[in-house]
Amino acid sequence: MGQKVHPVGFRLGFTKEWQAKWYADKEYATLLFQDLQLRKVLQRRARESGIARVDIERTGSEVFVTVFSARPGILIGRGGQNVEALRRELETVAKERVRLTIREVDQPEMVAALVAFNVAERLEARVPYRRVMKQASFRTMQAGAQGVKIRVGGRLGGAEIARSQTVHEGRMPLHTLRADIDYGFTEARTIMGRIGVKVWVYRGEILPEARRRSATTETSQVS
Repeated sequence: MGQKVHPVGFRLGFTKEWQAKWYADKEYATLLFQDLQLRKVLQRRARESGIARVDIERTGSEVFVTVFSARPGILIGRGGQNVEALRRELETVAKERVRLTIREVDQPEMVAALVAFNVAERLEARVPYRRVMKQASFRTMQAGAQGVKIRVGGRLGGAEIARSQTVHEGRMPLHTLRADIDYGFTEARTIMGRIGVKVWVYRGEILPEARRRSATTETSQVS
């Protein structure tokens, strides 16, 4: 039986960065719970805007929240009404001043969380799951990915017995630390139950900064 490792957590500190940047000694559990609550509020209030990632940074008495969205217009709202209401709700949860920043994702097809969100959205619209998975993987490969894997699990097509289906294209080197692999998970809320959607996107290799500096030093020494 194989052991499963989260592709992002496996590469933290190597080619991936933390999505929460703060330090605490005594209030660690409280701040961690606040982070989870902030993310839950964003996922509940802004699910239709297609959230790719949420970065949280704490400095002093302020909380900086950066939301990467595929549809920032929906999240901001007319005249910024939605974003102001969202910021007030986040401040209620954090009990501190929240500085909310919204950024647009350039290539949604290359972000695993947004690909999973798109697949879940179409499954909720009762589009056949095989067609949805093939179209999503095709668009991701066309956008420049070197590999993509999509797995859905649940009562597919309204079947009585739950099962899983996987579509795999290109390469997916999960054991290579320098491989830039993005992972996303979401759930499609259908009338027959929830269907889990997992997506892996391989975007090429990243040379770590330390190795890049050492290679530059060696080159300068040789020359």
